[in-house]
Amino acid sequence: MSKSDSGGAVATTADAPDQAGKFSISEDWLAVVVGLVLLGLVLTGLIPQGLIP
Repeated sequence: MSKSDSGGAVATTADAPDQAGKFSISEDWLAVVVGLVLLGLVLTGLIPQGLIP
């Protein structure tokens, strides 16, 4: 098995710090967190059932 080089391109991940030195979160993970918070609010009854279509 040989390893092929990707042309020297450096892949960045969501855990890599950006230029300001802060950790960034991808748009997809932000959507997952918001969805889980909304689901938790619905399941605990904090969002009334009539508000949900």
